Amino acid sequence: MNKLTFNGTWNEVQGKLKQKYGQLTDNDLVYTEGQHDELIGRMQKKLGKAQDEVIKIIAEI
Repeated sequence: MNKLTFNGTWNEVQGKLKQKYGQLTDNDLVYTEGQHDELIGRMQKKLGKAQDEVIKIIAEI
């Protein structure tokens, strides 16, 4: 899996994800460098989607 790179835009991405997927909370979307696997796992659990799908969702936003 490629490592996610947010380049300082995570707050914007986080807001868009919460708008599109209302079930995601601030706690679900907490991202600290090096914890991308944990973030993906939380999103998978909340959204009921596969890892590849979650990565695609983030990349598209």
